[in-house]
Formats: sequence, structure tokens, C-alpha cells
Amino acid sequence: MILEYDVKPNHCHVGILFCSECNNMLYPKEDKRTKTLYYACRNCDYSQEADNPCVYINKLEQEVDELALIVPDVVHDPTLPRTEDHICRRCGKQEAVFFQSQTLKAEENMRLYYVCTNVECLHKWTE
Repeated sequence: MILEYDVKPNHCHVGILFCSECNNMLYPKEDKRTKTLYYACRNCDYSQEADNPCVYINKLEQEVDELALIVPDVVHDPTLPRTEDHICRRCGKQEAVFFQSQTLKAEENMRLYYVCTNVECLHKWTE
């Protein structure tokens, strides 16, 4: 079974439209009879049909602290490599577990993450 969908291009910008008669802002309205979207001025009787069915874009970008997602118990994982070349800035211990992981942002490269092996500290950092 083959499914086909009419895919429309992404609408990258929804701006504010202004009345060509009185320069006031146009507001989205729906003609319930014809089920079409149009923009109307609240000051005069001007209206125009919408050429873009999108009225509003709610784009959420979440900033997540990637270090908060690292479980401190990785220091007990015997399969992870350890280094003595990176000193913990918090407690001064010279041993840390490290691993490489993809960042949450797909456009960025892989990154090395370090966790201090001092169980009293467990400081996490990246370079």
C-alpha cells in the first residue's frame, strides 16, 4: 500500500499585516460559510484573503544543561576509560572518567565529557 501526502513547504515567517486603507493592524478572521481565512481591519471595512494559512508559529527552543543529564554513577562503570591528565577544578583530584557523546544540538560535533572519580565530588565538565 502506497500513501501519498500533499506536503506543503514549511512556513518560515508569519508577520504582521497592515491595512492598505488606514495603516492599522489586520487581524485574522474566518469566513465560516466558505471556511476561508482572511485578514480584516477593525478600524475600517478593509479585508483581504490570506495567502498563507498559518496565523501563528509557536517555536519552542529548550536550553538543557547537558551536564545535568550525565548520571554521576558513570564513575563506577569499569568499561569507561579513565584519565589522569585532567584535574578536577572543584576538588583537585587527578583522575576522571571520560566518554564521548553527541551533543543535544545536532549541528554540533561530538564532545568529550568528564566526571571526577572522587565520590564526594563527582564534578562534571566538558572541554
